[in-house]
Amino acid sequence: MALVSFHDVRKTYRSLQGVDYSAVEHFDLEIEAGEFFCLLGPSGCGKTTVLKMLAGFEAPSAGEILMDDRPVTGASRDRGVVFQGDDSLYGWLTAVENVEFGLRMRRVPRSERRRRALEFLDLVGLAGQADKYPSELSGGMKQRIQLARALVNEPKMLLMDEPFAALDAQTRALMQVELASIWQAARTTVLFITHDIDEAVTLGGRIGVMRAGPRSQVKGVVEVSLNGARSRTDDTFLRYYKQVYEMIRDEVATSIARSA
Repeated sequence: MALVSFHDVRKTYRSLQGVDYSAVEHFDLEIEAGEFFCLLGPSGCGKTTVLKMLAGFEAPSAGEILMDDRPVTGASRDRGVVFQGDDSLYGWLTAVENVEFGLRMRRVPRSERRRRALEFLDLVGLAGQADKYPSELSGGMKQRIQLARALVNEPKMLLMDEPFAALDAQTRALMQVELASIWQAARTTVLFITHDIDEAVTLGGRIGVMRAGPRSQVKGVVEVSLNGARSRTDDTFLRYYKQVYEMIRDEVATSIARSA
């Protein structure tokens, strides 16, 4: 049984001019427990809308979203969210205080929450950085703090909205390797939003390709079977890249044409 299911979901927004805009329509998707699922699509196709609905930040206009066979009706700590930017960190708190913030809100005893926060800082490769403030850390380090802050609450699922988009290419590649390693250790179910084919093939066990918006849906799902480290020069990696590229090429062209 799937951990998460979207059944005929629609999300409609109303503009300031009073015009309805359907970001997604007849959207269906299932995500299995323990898998790393990448949702890929052109800009404006509704990827972030899907994540926000699953996170419980927004309600669908129609249809149903289930997690553990129960309707998603709001935000919950069983769904940890890692955002694209680092501005969700609290600048007046140290790295370890940012990580333990959710535990503090749950009234976990100080010694226990500090122990767990330090453990997860170590997991994301930030041992020794606990007492630094966000302003003293690089962009990659800030994203690691966000990741540790989400994981320390032991969510059933991690929702990641293009978390490495603002990083330089070298840091982004490093963070992808680190995230894959962390996922292998924790086996938390992941929904990872991206518009980067290379990133999706590098990380995903399955890749869902979305159609161009508005009224977007899942065009198809690619199963990725790559063992061990995923080398971008490997023939199998390139084969998957080409398969996904051919699926999304027309959607990108449609998206560009609609915005022209």
